[in-house]
Amino acid sequence: MKILVGLSGGLDSTYTAYKLLKEGHSVEGLVLIMHDHTDVSSAKKIADTLNIKLHTLDCRDIFKQYVISNFISEYSSGHTPNPCTVCNRYVKIAQLCKYAVENGFDKAATGHYASIGFDEVSNRYYIEKGADEKKDQSYMLWYLTQEQLKTLYFPLSDVTKEQIREEIKNTEFAYLVSAKESQEICFIPDNDYASYIEKQTGTFPEGDFVDAAGRVIGRHKGIIHYTIGQRKGLGLSLGAPAYITKIDPQNNTVTVEKQSDVKCNMLKANSLNGQLLSIDDGSKYTLDVKIRYAAKPMKADVSIENGVATVTFSDSVRAVTPGQSAVFYLENRLAFGGVII
Repeated sequence: MKILVGLSGGLDSTYTAYKLLKEGHSVEGLVLIMHDHTDVSSAKKIADTLNIKLHTLDCRDIFKQYVISNFISEYSSGHTPNPCTVCNRYVKIAQLCKYAVENGFDKAATGHYASIGFDEVSNRYYIEKGADEKKDQSYMLWYLTQEQLKTLYFPLSDVTKEQIREEIKNTEFAYLVSAKESQEICFIPDNDYASYIEKQTGTFPEGDFVDAAGRVIGRHKGIIHYTIGQRKGLGLSLGAPAYITKIDPQNNTVTVEKQSDVKCNMLKANSLNGQLLSIDDGSKYTLDVKIRYAAKPMKADVSIENGVATVTFSDSVRAVTPGQSAVFYLENRLAFGGVII
């Protein structure tokens, strides 16, 4: 096949192109310039070493339109957004697939640890968890459209990160084995998201920390500095561990309670996107649900009405956070996903 690989210059995308070439495919690379911190030079170095053509596509305007604007809006509303899911849907994977289709490629490939399945009964594509449980990235891919899934190919679906490191250390890309993996938000490399937002919007006003009864127990630095379930950095001395349970932008208050109050057994999610399952009002399911990337899936009963999923867990879960993704699985297959409200 003729395959377009999204190249970042990192280990995963490099091994993706390397593996496809070994398998005999015709491979070219594409680097998406999404913000001022995009590392084009590393992608070019990889492409030159592999002797493949590298295309570049400036996506800064669309990245700002969809990802940065949503990021700022969600934090300003007291939510904690997941920019990667939005980016995949509207920029990163969207533009990669669009470029591939428009330029005669059979598939668009990335270095994600996941796989793509197809259900012949429902005629629907879906993400399936990757072989590497520690690196599985299916959670971040719930927002992808059927057309995008149809175009995508994930060569790392059946390998682990350790297997890749072992194989690549005997190649000219051995220097990537020890490269530090990025953990921060890509467009905020110092991870100081509050300062980043305030540079765009102005300083958020200080306000009151309150307890469950609404009594003032201290002062906060501005709502964008906090997220549900946060314990550290509150600057409060209450004689016992305290956690943020609510952020109220209208009243500019942040509610702090004891640990047991961070847990609940129900959530609601909207912006639903179906993969294995379509989103139909009146539908009821029992599924496994992840409420953050690193969380373990929890069994829950799910009902859908008016485009909103009501999720009731079989056990209590900690720190359900508005703005984060709720992703629903049927065994290892991604059924659908949504945004916690």
